[in-house]
Amino acid sequence: MLASSHPTHDAFPMDTRIDTDCVIAGGGPAGLMLGLLLARQGLDVTVVEKHADFLRDFRGDTIHPSTQELLGEIGLLDEFLARPHADMSRVTLSWHGTELTLADFSHLPTSRKVMTFMPQWDFLDLLAGAAERFPGFRLLRSTRLDDVVREDGRIVGVTGAGPDGTIEVRARLVVDASGRDSELRAAAGLTPVGVAAAMDVLWFRVPKTAGDHHPFIQAGAGMVITIDRTDFFQSAHVIPAGTWTGSADDLRRMKERLGRISARLGEATADLVPEDVHLLRVRLERLRRWHVDGLLCIGDSAHAMSPAGGVGINLAIQDAVATARILGPVLAQRVPRPADLRRVQRRRAWPVLVTQAVQRRLQGPVLSSSDAGSPLPRALRMLRDHPRLTRITGRFVGIGARPEHPG
Repeated sequence: MLASSHPTHDAFPMDTRIDTDCVIAGGGPAGLMLGLLLARQGLDVTVVEKHADFLRDFRGDTIHPSTQELLGEIGLLDEFLARPHADMSRVTLSWHGTELTLADFSHLPTSRKVMTFMPQWDFLDLLAGAAERFPGFRLLRSTRLDDVVREDGRIVGVTGAGPDGTIEVRARLVVDASGRDSELRAAAGLTPVGVAAAMDVLWFRVPKTAGDHHPFIQAGAGMVITIDRTDFFQSAHVIPAGTWTGSADDLRRMKERLGRISARLGEATADLVPEDVHLLRVRLERLRRWHVDGLLCIGDSAHAMSPAGGVGINLAIQDAVATARILGPVLAQRVPRPADLRRVQRRRAWPVLVTQAVQRRLQGPVLSSSDAGSPLPRALRMLRDHPRLTRITGRFVGIGARPEHPG
């Protein structure tokens, strides 16, 4: 058993054994939010993160109004807003140079009626720093989990390796928030099902000079999303699934597509080399059952989302909020039973199904390509001709199908 002090990293001897109320695999948005909320309830929580820090490029960084509302409810909104960020009250799209509104957040029943862009490493640092104020919180960095521990048919912990040797963490509950390629999920015997995604996404940096500006979403001859990172632009280009191999020919064709979408963007990416481009293979999948006795999956471990709308982070955070509200009181008293874990899935499965259904429907329009003189797609014509519909799309993107509150 570890001593009562809770170091955050790199302080564990060989063959460490830790006992805790809940061990969470993955220090992403869902894992850290769950750890924070459980620690606020007075529980002993261990979050295990395989990386030494959160500094990784090309991670989702859209913080939706629903998540900002949650930050306000737990007293972190002012700290959040003190960090560098950019706000967007409407999501707009430039279709062959014509600007359209896709989603309007200005009428949402939230204190912050904007979608905020913040590098995910800053957001995760905020959550980790807030959690570390509670004596029961422990964050193990540079520690990779690779298996589960079973006793009498129940999962009672996890094993892995840290900077100084092997580690075993025993807990009343294991929560897997380690993402769509989770090793723990496979070790627990859980296999996702789903519809093959029709698209992949290419992420790359675009150089920025003083006065440069690119529309957030440009479409018509394909689609590209461009986020202003102050010192550079981070861009995401949507392509048909399986069409990128990283070859020089692939890069040439990508630059040609970008040039058709935006001549300025085509010029700005002229010097990109294949190593500058990072491929995200989009997957739309979910577990039929999110749990086995002793282990619960949330976030991308339970349901991998498309990047469309940037809703994956916020769905994962809402999973964490529901998990803390439902299971926190149980963990304080006893070992959770399978029926307790089913309550989380019952609560969160419906918004996941709805969101994935919408994302599947969006795959065709996102991949569509047309000439500049072609008519607008029907869905865009409706949003243009009936602006009040953008409030509905704003609510779906900004709040989601079932927002959660800590209680």
